[in-house]
Amino acid sequence: MSAATTRSRTPDRLCAEAVDLARAAAEEAAAPGVVGEHSGLVSEGDRVVTHFFECKELGYRGWRWAVTVARASRAKIVTLDEVVLLPGPDALLAPEWVPWSERLRPGDMGPGDLLPTGAEDLRLEPGYSGEDEPPPASPVSEEMAELVEAEDAEVTGGTPANLPVVPTRGTIASVAEELGMRRSRVLSRYGLHIAADRWEEAYGAKTPMAQAAPASCVSCGFLQPIGGSLGQAFGVCANEFSPADGRVVSLAYGCGGHSEAAVMPKPPVPPPPVIDETRVEPFPLRPAADSGSVPAVAEEDMAELGHS
Repeated sequence: MSAATTRSRTPDRLCAEAVDLARAAAEEAAAPGVVGEHSGLVSEGDRVVTHFFECKELGYRGWRWAVTVARASRAKIVTLDEVVLLPGPDALLAPEWVPWSERLRPGDMGPGDLLPTGAEDLRLEPGYSGEDEPPPASPVSEEMAELVEAEDAEVTGGTPANLPVVPTRGTIASVAEELGMRRSRVLSRYGLHIAADRWEEAYGAKTPMAQAAPASCVSCGFLQPIGGSLGQAFGVCANEFSPADGRVVSLAYGCGGHSEAAVMPKPPVPPPPVIDETRVEPFPLRPAADSGSVPAVAEEDMAELGHS
């Protein structure tokens, strides 16, 4: 351990004895009566000591007034460095601020609430893009599709041992396979009607949420269309903060999470600050007596009015 390190950890005697100077500086910066007892000191370096005083101001439990004093080399006069209010080990601190976008959880929205959507929300994209992309469930990527077209090859979903049995070409089963009707039974017209009535009652235009919504789902970017005849009146909501996330909703339904209801513009980037280090601006520690909206009244004038 060097001699400089030893000196920096040992408080300077004159700086450590300057408790009255530190208290006077703390009382000048603070309001009257909020500076408590001297609670210790710490050496900040050679001839630099910070004194701590308890803070008695309401709402600052565990905070301390930290007054740093210093002494020049070979000087016997201790000067004031800075005064600041710092939290102590047991200080009462405010919880860490969390943006509303991180505090919001699915199901927090109610009728009439609006959920702003960012201008660069990654969950949305312009409606004119993506038409050349393969379907989301397609096993063939764009690069593989170009390779198949160039080589005139056939792409399968795996090895022949793992492929399902394909119906014989020309049979009714093969035709049904091409049309997507390989299932033995499908919904009847009655089944479609009762399903539509059930979905319309749960997530339709007559619900309180839809009545207070700024727009309907038919113009929302989070609506995922569905196939079949039900796709003419229903879709699937893909907004995780919507109360209908993952549900089949009517095109006339709506909520405050509509993608175009309240689009937040991109915040402007402020210019870098310009600091003029050649000028000194005086800053008062306390406001002037005549700076408020109520004129100052002497205690002698108030005594004539008496007490109520």
